[in-house]
Amino acid sequence: MNQLLFERSTGLLSPQRFARILTTQRIYAVQSCSTLRFNGGEKEVIIPENDAGQSSTGLEPVSPKLWAHQAGVTALAVDIENRVLLSGGLDSSIRLWDLEDCPADAKLTLKPTAAISRQLLTTGLEQHQHTNLALHISASILSTLRLSSLPQTQAVSADFDLKSTVYTHALSPIAQHVLVACATQHPAVRLVDLRSGANTHSLAGHHGALLSLAWSPTLDYILASGGVDGTVRLWDIRKSSGQLGVLDMEDSTGIAGTDGMGKSSQSRDTGKAHHGAVNGLTWTDDGYHLVSAGHDERVRVWDAATGANTLASFGPTLKNGHLSNLPLVISPTALTSAGQELLFYPSERELLAFELHQGRLVKRLKVPGPNIASVRSRTGERNTKNRITGLVFRGQADGIYSAHTDGQIRAWLPKTAEDDRLEIEEEDCLKRHAQDDEDEDGRRKRQVLNDVFTDLTRQKISFG
Repeated sequence: MNQLLFERSTGLLSPQRFARILTTQRIYAVQSCSTLRFNGGEKEVIIPENDAGQSSTGLEPVSPKLWAHQAGVTALAVDIENRVLLSGGLDSSIRLWDLEDCPADAKLTLKPTAAISRQLLTTGLEQHQHTNLALHISASILSTLRLSSLPQTQAVSADFDLKSTVYTHALSPIAQHVLVACATQHPAVRLVDLRSGANTHSLAGHHGALLSLAWSPTLDYILASGGVDGTVRLWDIRKSSGQLGVLDMEDSTGIAGTDGMGKSSQSRDTGKAHHGAVNGLTWTDDGYHLVSAGHDERVRVWDAATGANTLASFGPTLKNGHLSNLPLVISPTALTSAGQELLFYPSERELLAFELHQGRLVKRLKVPGPNIASVRSRTGERNTKNRITGLVFRGQADGIYSAHTDGQIRAWLPKTAEDDRLEIEEEDCLKRHAQDDEDEDGRRKRQVLNDVFTDLTRQKISFG
C-alpha cells in the first residue's frame, strides 16, 4: 500500500489506475461477514428452562435465531444510490434495509426501515426490482405484477394480471420508456407499460416457459430472454417481428458482417445456447458481453456484437437445477483492469467467483449454517434445503449480499491483508491500553498500602 501511495503521489500511477488497483483488491478480498445480521422482527419459539438451567426437552438451551424473512428470502435488489437493500420473502412481505447504517468493521444487527406486509400484496413468492426510493415493482407467483409506492404510503399503485405464473421480470436501467419485461409460464415475453397501464405486446418465439430476462445496459431497446427450450433469444422491441436472432453454443465465430445489435440483415433463427433450461442471464455493464447459465450446469459468455460463443470454460463445479431464475453478478468493468471482471455464481450453498473471460475459479465461499434449515410459514414449520436465491453487488466494491431459503440475508464484504494488519494493530493498541490501565491501578494500590505501612511505622508505641 505504501508503495502505491508513493507512486500515486509522484505521478507514476494515474488516479484511475490507482483506483482500479484498490477496487480490484477489494473485490478479490470478499469474504463472509458474520458480524452483520438482518433481523426482520420475527421471533423464535424458545423452549422454557427448568430450575437446573436446562430446557424441558433435556437439551441445552439455544439462543433465539434471527431471520430477515422467517419463511425464506426469495429475492434481493439494491437502489441506484447503493444505500437501500430490498428483500422479498416467501411470506409475501417486502422489507427495506438501510445499508448506510452498517460499517464494515462493526458488529451490527440491522432492522428494516420500512416494510410491506402480505396483507397489501398477493399471497405467494415475491420477486422484485427496486427502481428508486419511491417506486417499487414486485412480481408474484400468482401471475400478478404490482407497482407500489414506498415508503410513504405503501399503497399498490397499479396491478397487472398476466394470467400465468411469473418467474422473473426486468426493467431497463437506462431506457426512457417504462416497459417491464415479464418471464412467465407462457412462452412469449410479456411487455407491460407502466405509463399506460396496459400490456403493450408480446414477443413470441420460445417454446415453453421463460425463466430469465436481461435488458442491454447500453441499448435501451435490446432485450435478451432465456427459456426451458434451451435457447437465448435477442429482441428489438421497436420491430414488429421483434426477434433479432438466437445464440448457438456451437458457433464460436459469430455472424460475419454484423455491426452491433439489430442493424445487420444477417441473423440466426435456430440453435441452442444450453442443453437444458436457461435460467440465468446478465450483461457486462459495458454491453460487450452477455452471460448465460443453464440446467446443463454450464456458463457461457457471448460476444454481444456477433453472437459468438467465446468458449470460456468454468469447469465442473457448477450446480444448477431449480426451475427458477438464477441470479448472476458481474463486477463492474470500471472497477477492474480490462478483461479482468469477476463472475459471482450461486452454486447451491456456495458462492463461486470466476474470472469472467478465462473461467478460472479464484474464490470459493461456503455459506455458513446447516444444509437443511427449518423455516416457518403460515402452514407451520417445515424443513428446506438451504441455497442462495438472490444476489446483488453493492457500489464501488462495497460487498455482495445474498438471499437464502433459510430466511437469512448474508453479507460478503471485502477484507484485505491491509485491513487485517490494521485490525491486529488496533487489537494490540487496545491490549496495551488495557495493560497500562491495569499497571496504573496496581501502582495506585501499592502506593496506598505503602502509605498505610509508613504511617504505622512512624507512630510511637509505648509498652506500659
